[in-house]
Amino acid sequence: MAPEQSNRPFSRVTTARILVVDDEPRLVDALASLLRSCGYDVTEAHGGRHACELIDTLRFDLVLLDLRMPEVDGFAVMAHLANQQPECGSIVISGESSFTAVSRALRRGALDYVRKPFDPEELIATVKGVVGKQSLLKAHEDIQVRLEKSEALHRYIVNSSPDIVFMLDAGGRFCFINSKIEILLGYKPTELCGQHFRNILDDRDFAKGTNALNAPDISADNPRTLEIRLKTRGSRRATRHFEITAFPIDPQNWTHDHNTGGSGSGQRACYYGTARDVTERKEAEAFINFQAYHDLLTRLPNRALFKDRLELAITHARRGGQQLAVMFLDLDRFKIINDTLGHAMGDRLLQAVTQRLESCIRKGDTLSRFGGDEFTLLLPSVHGHEDASQIAKKLIKTLKAPFLLGEHEVFVGVSIGIAIYPEAGDSMDQLIQNADIAMYHVKARGKDSYRFFSESMSIDSTNRLHLERDLRLALERDELRVYYQPQVCASTNRIMGLEALVRWQHPERGLLYPRDFLGLAEETKLIGQLSEQVLDQACRDVGQWIRSGHKDLRLAVNLSPIEVEHPRFVETLMERVEASRFPPGNLEIEITENVIMNDLEQISQKLRELANIGVRIAIDDFGTGYSSLNYIHRLPIHTLKVDQSFVKAIRGGADDACIVNAIIAMAHGLKLEIVAEGVETDKQLQYLRTLGCHQVQGFFYGPAQPATDIDKLLVQKSIRTPVAG
Repeated sequence: MAPEQSNRPFSRVTTARILVVDDEPRLVDALASLLRSCGYDVTEAHGGRHACELIDTLRFDLVLLDLRMPEVDGFAVMAHLANQQPECGSIVISGESSFTAVSRALRRGALDYVRKPFDPEELIATVKGVVGKQSLLKAHEDIQVRLEKSEALHRYIVNSSPDIVFMLDAGGRFCFINSKIEILLGYKPTELCGQHFRNILDDRDFAKGTNALNAPDISADNPRTLEIRLKTRGSRRATRHFEITAFPIDPQNWTHDHNTGGSGSGQRACYYGTARDVTERKEAEAFINFQAYHDLLTRLPNRALFKDRLELAITHARRGGQQLAVMFLDLDRFKIINDTLGHAMGDRLLQAVTQRLESCIRKGDTLSRFGGDEFTLLLPSVHGHEDASQIAKKLIKTLKAPFLLGEHEVFVGVSIGIAIYPEAGDSMDQLIQNADIAMYHVKARGKDSYRFFSESMSIDSTNRLHLERDLRLALERDELRVYYQPQVCASTNRIMGLEALVRWQHPERGLLYPRDFLGLAEETKLIGQLSEQVLDQACRDVGQWIRSGHKDLRLAVNLSPIEVEHPRFVETLMERVEASRFPPGNLEIEITENVIMNDLEQISQKLRELANIGVRIAIDDFGTGYSSLNYIHRLPIHTLKVDQSFVKAIRGGADDACIVNAIIAMAHGLKLEIVAEGVETDKQLQYLRTLGCHQVQGFFYGPAQPATDIDKLLVQKSIRTPVAG
């Protein structure tokens, strides 16, 4: 029967003048055609402004309109209609389904509310009903019209509202409440009607709740909104958070002196309100706040919270002339366990270590996870070295017992550096840095022990001090060299890009590679100056090749965490690029996963700024970092670089190269480019080609070379004869 009915033409009705209003022309045309097929005289208005102009010049019996329209929305059109043609009715056809919007539309005079997408038969039936009702409205008194409106509104609220809907009498007692109260709080509407609303208020919000309805400016157009906690049935401690919206009922619009209907108390309603459950939102806010100051894996305070507490402890110690201690703890052998058993086991080990460390500290001490396998401990009140020594010995002893991770029994130790305030520093940064220095001295002398910081300590050995001096001179004497390793199209052997790699032409030691001096450059804060020199030279070289005809040639540069985390990272990078007149679209910066995860929010913003001006973003050594893959969706990443350790695993086929398979498949799914590093054999190249790897680089095509050699390769346009076979 249903299909047959749906195919019947709609019956003709008495002609009525109808105005159809929407900002979507196709929807206006569809509505107009549907209504005209039923015999209505239809006028079309494209948008609220056009509708107001038509209302000023033409008379209508009914207006069908949307709520959300640019410039002039549906509420403004209804207000204009009420002023110009108060006898004309309106029907809202909208995708907005919130209770607030529906309630507001009905209070503004809407006779009915149809949700998008609408059913044509239902819409025509609604229009017919409203047109018929309009004829009745003209024959009845205004009081009957208001009664029908209020009954329609009450019926909609009761049947459709996702929130608790209630009415209060003048004394604050419930005289109506819908059944949602039982779902959310466990109370039956019948047991609350006649009871004062304070009976379900949490004690902590008693004053706020009882004073809520006494505001002098509260009205239907200016309702009172507040967040309070309500008790659930059966436990005075169990509470949920609600957002309450309430306002007094206008006696002219509500003239009922008797039962409100439904679960009513028979008392006259003076206040109307809704209560929306926001418990999940409040819990999310609390979690976000916790996340900002705690490490989610160990639940310990993070670096930011530790520094806040240390700063406060220093202030108290300075005022009271007291001492405090800062310990820097680094787990011994953790990296080996993590690399051998995997990150999941590494996480479990960190959690187990945290439990043991917490058992050794005193109330008032602060243990934090500083990052990776590093922890810091604040002892806010110590009487000297002996107090700190006792704690350090307990920490070392508690970690000596083996940890059981699944079927594996593992052992870790801890190296502890200690800085005492004020002898080892009088500022937060000094104490943390000096405790870190003392910890490195422990590691240099065999680990699994503790040492106090002293002025005689130095992070670097004599050789490292000499190397630092030479590095500073190298920056002044222009001893750094830029070598380039081609990034080659796996299918055509065409050079797609060049990765810039730094070398140091030491006057005595010969050519030094990055592993020999980059770590020192980061520790001594020379990495910024070093990177500037390398970037300037690379931009000049590659820029010249681009201008000579290799327009699509890409320059890839590695950036250190110190550079990326600097507040002026984006500005500084672009100043160097612009000074070299290098096109941003040909630049690709390579950063590691760990750099991103250290401060996801800040790094995300910086990368988006670079992407907006054309700079490409590549994740270097992908798969070796400890992170969440979720960031790939949130960041403007263009390229994933498969780490050479995974490429080396390509020996016997798919079983040996499962990680490479997974990374390349994921990159294809995310529509990212792939560059495989460390390709050394034809077998590796052929395997990567079968997987659809876009580009490769490595000794198969030769080592990184100076600019003069690259110039010759670019003339060939492709690498014809690989070095290795």
